[in-house]
This record gives sequence, structure tokens and C-alpha cells, in this order.
Amino acid sequence: MRIAISIGLLVLLVAVGAYAYEGLTVEAPVPTYGIVLFTIGIVLLAAVCAGLMGLLFYSSRHGYDEPPHMKR
Repeated sequence: MRIAISIGLLVLLVAVGAYAYEGLTVEAPVPTYGIVLFTIGIVLLAAVCAGLMGLLFYSSRHGYDEPPHMKR
């Protein structure tokens, strides 16, 4: 059963790789506004990721990730 799953996943990986290669080799001009919007999207995504990682480290170092302690 593991071999069948492995072969199926490998076939799927090859198919996705071939599809991606075909998409990347198409000679289609990208307009200037497309490049600008793509760049803005990447910058915003990087800012959100950096902010979330910062919050993760902040909460971890200040004890917000610890289980609550009940005082009796």
C-alpha cells in the first residue's frame, strides 16, 4: 500500500512540475502595472509575515504561551 501511495504522489509531483514548466516557458508580455502590483503584493506579504513572526516571538518570550496557573 505504501508503494502505491508513493508512486501516485510521485506521478502527481511530475505532473505538477510539467504543468509549472509549461506555464513558465510561455512568452507572454507582462504589462507594467502587473509587475508593480505583483511587487506590492510581495512586499505586503513579507510585512505581514514579519509582523506575525514578531508577535510569535513576543508572546513566546513574555510567557503568553504558557498554560494558565490557578491560584488557590
